[in-house]
Amino acid sequence: MAKNRNDDLRKRLNILRRKESEKKTLSKESDIMERLKSIGKQVKNGKNVGEPVIIKKEIENLPEIKPAAVTTHEHAPGSVLEKYTMAVDNAEVEVIIQKTQEGLVYHIELPKLYEPTVAMLDYIRNELLSLSTFGVGEIIEKKSIEKIKAEFIKLASNIIKEKLPNIKKDIEDFLIGNLIHDMLGLGKIEYLINDINLEEIVLIGSKEPVRVYHKKYGWLKTNILIKTEEEIINYSNIIGRRVGRQISVLNPLLDAHIITGDRANAVLYPISHKGNTITIRKFARDPWTIIDLINNKTCTVEIASLLWLAMEFEMNIIFSGGTASGKTSFLNACLLFIPPNHRIISIEDTRELILPDFMYWCPLVTRTANPEGKGEVTMLDLLVNSLKMRPDRIILGEMRRKAEAEVLFEAMHTGHSVYATLHADTAAETADRLTNPPISVPANLLKAINLNVVMFRDRRRGIRRVSQIGEFIVSRDGVNANIMYRWVPDRDEIKKHNDSVSFFEDLERNTGMDMSSIKSDVEKKIGIFKWLIKHNIRSLDKLGKVINLYYANKDHLFSIIKKDNPSLIG
Repeated sequence: MAKNRNDDLRKRLNILRRKESEKKTLSKESDIMERLKSIGKQVKNGKNVGEPVIIKKEIENLPEIKPAAVTTHEHAPGSVLEKYTMAVDNAEVEVIIQKTQEGLVYHIELPKLYEPTVAMLDYIRNELLSLSTFGVGEIIEKKSIEKIKAEFIKLASNIIKEKLPNIKKDIEDFLIGNLIHDMLGLGKIEYLINDINLEEIVLIGSKEPVRVYHKKYGWLKTNILIKTEEEIINYSNIIGRRVGRQISVLNPLLDAHIITGDRANAVLYPISHKGNTITIRKFARDPWTIIDLINNKTCTVEIASLLWLAMEFEMNIIFSGGTASGKTSFLNACLLFIPPNHRIISIEDTRELILPDFMYWCPLVTRTANPEGKGEVTMLDLLVNSLKMRPDRIILGEMRRKAEAEVLFEAMHTGHSVYATLHADTAAETADRLTNPPISVPANLLKAINLNVVMFRDRRRGIRRVSQIGEFIVSRDGVNANIMYRWVPDRDEIKKHNDSVSFFEDLERNTGMDMSSIKSDVEKKIGIFKWLIKHNIRSLDKLGKVINLYYANKDHLFSIIKKDNPSLIG
């Protein structure tokens, strides 16, 4: 009897909750309709409320007005250095780079919505929320985002066509793009994320304009101002939820990636004293390949051939450099040299590496603890676990601590080929960092590192270069760095500096090749690179086919090169 009464009570409560929810929805829709009616009356009476782009046929007395979808904002006076347009989810905008009295400015002509448009967008947004079948969990998967967008566009288009049957296609596209940014993205920031010329986007509270790092012009102030601190917190929460992480006053730091694969870091007030902060580091949509890096003088064909040789024969390499020097991008480009049948395990705090689908790759990512302090998965946990996954190659995103370094060197000594990045500006500094706190590995372990590639970023000239290729010579007196190649800044050339002391000896011992065979192999690889550059074969897929053919049938590849017919690659 009591059970029946409880079931009846639950049913009644559910009915009441449902009615209350419907009442709130109707109230919200009613408010939107009242706003539209009010605007219609104002326009009819001659009052200027802006040119509405929306014409709601069902609402009595709302006049039909032919409007423009957007208006442009007046930009600050100054000389225009560059102009370009870009289309972001159907919304086309113009970017103007200006030189003003305050310095260089990144001015983006953002769409300005009038009140009728805002009201109708609220109505459509409300309808979409009730009709859409996808949830936040589905948006975590990058591969599903296009499918989700397609479903979203279809739903939004149906609603708009139902309510506004005579709407123009360009205005419909604009409205859908605006809804995508607000409901699936980060609002205005989406325009910046989609600008391929930007490397960094920084939000520093609601009182300062958003700043960006432009590939050509460096740091620029934009004309975008986030209205409130709450809006920045909301963006941070969106980023966190999609990777299963939380950010709050108790946990004010967040490091994650967004749907595009770009890296996002958020810090909340008062830890960030000027206000809530978000930093987005953008990665190339079309990743840099080794041909790109040769063409822009980051490295030479000789260095690329040497690194191909090292990776082919499973030598261990540390990639060093300062922040944003390009060490991860260079590592990523070199990983294509790994034979396609080798199992690769990568370990990172935040996904930065991008390898093509044809490679045998298993990416692992760390996880922070939940608010209760449970569920943390550290880089050390993943590194230890990776040794049980039968890897041929192990990639560590960044070496920071002693425990990680010890496991990594243990992996080197147990027959695994290892690649890692480290913050250091020279080969000598790399050795110092490895042998001193907080890493502090014994100096004799550095014998296991066959090569050290050091990257450098010249901010003044906006260039990145391989500044050193070195090897570590361990003796009773300590560790010395022998520099085999170095960058000469005043000539912007990478030149041979010293002969190798240990690298080629290790290669001879591990492969059975003599020095003449090694030199011949390097020359053949140089020839392949020159042929690829000649025919502008630079995409990941094309390069992958060439390198796979090299490992499968070298004679056939060299025959194609001799015939000078790249179409035979397939």
